[in-house]
Formats: sequence, C-alpha cells, structure tokens
Amino acid sequence: MIPNLQIDPARLWATLMETAKIGGTPKGGIKRLTLSEEDRRVRDWFKTTCEGLGCAVHVDEVGNMFAVRPGRNDALPPIAMGSHLDTQPTGGKFDGVLGVLGAIEALRAMVAAGYETNAPIAIANWTNEEGSRFAPAMLCSGVHAGVFTPEFALSRQDRDGVSLGEALDTIGYRGDEKAGSRRFQAMFELHIEQGPILEDQGVMIGVVKGVQGMRWYEVTVRGQDAHTGATPMYLRRNALLGAARMIDRIDGIGQAHQGGVATVGLIENRPNSRNVIPGEVFFCVDLRHPDEAALQRMEDAFRAALPEVMDPLKLEFAERMIWNSPAVKFDEALIDCVRAGVAKSGLTSRDMASGAGHDAAYTARVMPTVMIFVPCAGGISHNEAESTTKEECAAGAQVLLNAVLEYDSRLAG
Repeated sequence: MIPNLQIDPARLWATLMETAKIGGTPKGGIKRLTLSEEDRRVRDWFKTTCEGLGCAVHVDEVGNMFAVRPGRNDALPPIAMGSHLDTQPTGGKFDGVLGVLGAIEALRAMVAAGYETNAPIAIANWTNEEGSRFAPAMLCSGVHAGVFTPEFALSRQDRDGVSLGEALDTIGYRGDEKAGSRRFQAMFELHIEQGPILEDQGVMIGVVKGVQGMRWYEVTVRGQDAHTGATPMYLRRNALLGAARMIDRIDGIGQAHQGGVATVGLIENRPNSRNVIPGEVFFCVDLRHPDEAALQRMEDAFRAALPEVMDPLKLEFAERMIWNSPAVKFDEALIDCVRAGVAKSGLTSRDMASGAGHDAAYTARVMPTVMIFVPCAGGISHNEAESTTKEECAAGAQVLLNAVLEYDSRLAG
C-alpha cells in the first residue's frame, strides 16, 4: 500500500528563501551562473543537505551531481528527481531551483516518516542547464544522454575565454565518474511553467506530456542602401520592408498552427540611419510545435514565404537553420503516475506541452522521463520578478512525491 506521506510547505518555502540568498540580487532574484563561486556555494549546500538525509553524493566529469538514498532493492537503478541550480544573470528564485528543492523536500518527507522505497531514490543537479555562461543550454544533461561528448562540453568557453573544464576545476566540482555511466530507472522533473496558461485557466498542476520541437533559423535580407529623400518609392530596394513583411508572415504561420508558436525576437538593421533606406537586415526565426509533422509544415510555410515576399521587392535573401531540437514525448507510464499523484492530492490539473527546453528533453532519450508544472505569476520567468506562491510550490512538491511513490510501488508490484 502506498503511504500517505505529506511534504511540509513551510519547510520547502524556507529552503527556497534560504538558498535564494546565495547569489541573491537587490531586486529579489538570483544571479548564480554555472560554476561561479555562487554555484560552488549552492553545490556545497546541496551536498551537505543530501548527505544529512542519508544520501551518497556522486559527481561526474562534467559536474552533474547525483545524491542517492538506498532502497530495499539496491539492485534496481534509482528513481531520479531533480532539475538545476544555476540561473540566468538576472534569474528568479524558482526556475530550476524548485525542481531540486522540491525533490529534497519529497525526500525529507520520506526520511521523516522512516519510509524506505523499493528502489533507491536519487536527486539530480544538472550542470549548465541555462546556457547563460556556457553555450549551448542543457549542456551536461546532454552529455549524460549522449547528445554531446564530454570533450565538447569541457571545451565550451564563456565570454572571458574560461572553459567549462577550467571552471569546474576552479570550484572543485570536476568529478571522477564517467558522464552517462550512472543509470536511472526514471526521471521526474518539477518546474514552474514559465508561461501563463496554468494561471490563466486557474489550474494548479500541469501534467507535461512532452516538449515542443524547436527550430531556429537565421535570415539575411539584402537590398540597396540609398538616400531616403533622393530615391523615389518605385526604385527602392528596402531590406527592412522585406523583413517587416516576413515578420508579419511568420506571425501568421504561428496563428495558423495553433498549439505552436512562431517568433522573430532578434533583428539587426543596417546601416540603421534615420535618412538611409536600409540595405541589409538580419533576423532570427524561432518556430515551435509539439507535433513534428506540424512543425515541418510551419517550416515549409516559412520557407515558401521568403521568395513570395522578397522577389516582388527585388530583394535577395539567405536563410539557414541553426538549431533543430525534435519534439519530445514523455513516458506514458510516468505520465499516468503523475495523474495518480494529482488525484491523490485532490488538485486541479491539465495536460500540456512544455514550450521551453529543459534537461528532461535530453534525459528522455535515455530513461523514462516526465515533468510536472506549477503556475508562475504572469508567466514571467528568466527575470528577477519571477514569482510563484508557497501553496503552488507545495502542490508541485506533493504531486512529485506522490508520483514517485506511485511509480516505486508499481516496481515492487
């Protein structure tokens, strides 16, 4: 029979506020860049805290940390929970952090009740999820999943030319364990939604069925820069006009493929002078959809629109894809365990896809994985104003605990 263990909302909130002081900013956020001194301090805290709960803490060659508590059957791979403790330069208190501290709170509830799981329980702190110091994002969960080699990860440099490997050595967190060698039964990641849907619909828990496919493109439009006063309208080759019409078309592609999104978030206009017709524009396109076939249709529509827009304006263009992250579908058995955890808690929930990338998107390649979302105010994240409530954090941690215990009981059965 699955025990009715309860997390302690006040204890979880106090832990969130305590660790938020490590790298805390004057505006109430956190600046805790990967492998910085602040990251070392929170890693030390994580290690000490987990060891105090009876865990052995292991560190792999790219700094991923795994705290493991034994179970009744240590021949089974551990059931993992977790996320990341690094933040954006002006990050909030909850992005990533809630997934690690919620996992610690779930484990604290087990320990306080003297409950021993069938399988071992692990808590993961993945290195460099944010990608704000070392690119790309989700770098070291990617190494664990075989997406990147350890050599590639260790060679990534920040803007000061410091490599990830050098930074690991500086703070003392380059481990001896081979990345990817530690296997897990499953991975549960609790996270704030980072979007407005749950709050807008008044729902407490998002049961995350997968992560949207994401494709990024760079486009350069070339016309002819010329004097605004001396060049008649019919003789202009205005690159900015072509880019503006494409931005409108891209927005239309997103509107036409509901469930997906299409965005231009970066644009550079050259020469960017008030009395010069723009001769060249560079912009980036971000297409996302939880269904790969629909995402391909969005890409086809985007690429078809380019000559349709540019040719009548006598503009040249160059386009290339720079990133393709396929859509991820999470494990149905784990999704069912999350639903069971929601039902046991008596909370409201809805199925959804993640619009943002997470370590779970990579771990899903090598182990059954699922995510649990809770609301965040206004959908704001990657921002010092990022906010969620004590009740929402507690709800997510309780569903996490319930889901892990449900999965563990099914293993025993």
